[in-house]
Amino acid sequence: MVSDARYARAGRAALPRQQPTPYAHQPVDSDRHSLPAAPYGAPMSRLPEIATKDQLSEDAHAVFDAIVESRGRVRGPFSILLHSPELAGRAAHLGAFVRFESSVPPEVRELAVLLGAHLWRCEYEWSAHLPQAQRVGVRPEAIAAIERDADLEAFTADEALVVRYGRALLTTNRVDPETFEALRARYGDRVLVELTATLGYYSMLAIVLNAAEVAPLAGG
Repeated sequence: MVSDARYARAGRAALPRQQPTPYAHQPVDSDRHSLPAAPYGAPMSRLPEIATKDQLSEDAHAVFDAIVESRGRVRGPFSILLHSPELAGRAAHLGAFVRFESSVPPEVRELAVLLGAHLWRCEYEWSAHLPQAQRVGVRPEAIAAIERDADLEAFTADEALVVRYGRALLTTNRVDPETFEALRARYGDRVLVELTATLGYYSMLAIVLNAAEVAPLAGG
């Protein structure tokens, strides 16, 4: 089992083991949406992390260069995705839109990313996005509330709407009509769709990171 020390290195409290969430819409509580800890873990990733272009065949260099151009360097999920350069390139193209061009307000996006990282128990994603969330103005109280699986009353009205929506999707795989329409009324159809895709995109990255056991960023 992953030790509590690994969670501490990511700046997060260890969560208890829980049974998987039932596939049905139910009120979300901390006993259901805290996911089980991974059964294995080691400081080194299960796959070699590709961080330099010379680790790739020449026909994959353009993909590597494009990722570096948009993100500054290759690390984290893309160091794993580059074992399939075509997949990495397409994921990076989608991610560039989600992260840099989406109409979702930055503080809403980063709140949703942290929520997803917490629900997926993805140490790397949490450590990578915590500084970004702080930078764009996500309230420290909201971050702490996500970590402790707080009731919606711990959030502002706008935060609670995003958290309620994300918890429903990521723990029950459904969203009730009231929550859906409330988010739609607050942000409009475009932001609703893009926020939903943001949750999906970062869930995909979390799965890749968790499967490969990529260690969290130091000091994250």
